[in-house]
Amino acid sequence: MQPLPRETRLLVMAGSHEVMRAILGPATASHPRAAATLLEGLSLWHQQAVSVVLCVDDEASSSATLMLDDLGFGKRTVHYDVEVALRAPPRRARRFRGFGNFGDLRQLCLDGVTP
Repeated sequence: MQPLPRETRLLVMAGSHEVMRAILGPATASHPRAAATLLEGLSLWHQQAVSVVLCVDDEASSSATLMLDDLGFGKRTVHYDVEVALRAPPRRARRFRGFGNFGDLRQLCLDGVTP
């Protein structure tokens, strides 16, 4: 999950298989429980807890705080476990076509960032 100022990108993987891509509205404009409800729904759909990598530019990002506990760590519930990954600043601007390739989010999963 990658909250950006104008959108929130979501890539769902089951093992090494990509099962869903989504581009949602900005996290800052959504209901405070929207992300938690989405993750709970994915957990119930797949009948197991989901591991989440929250990919942010800055730990203090206001959209990231929706998925952090009071101590600044990723929230952990019966349905999901959130880890925070700081994203390196982009080297150059990219132009996305359609949904884009989500390679950066997929790479986090393949690199073993998920617990």
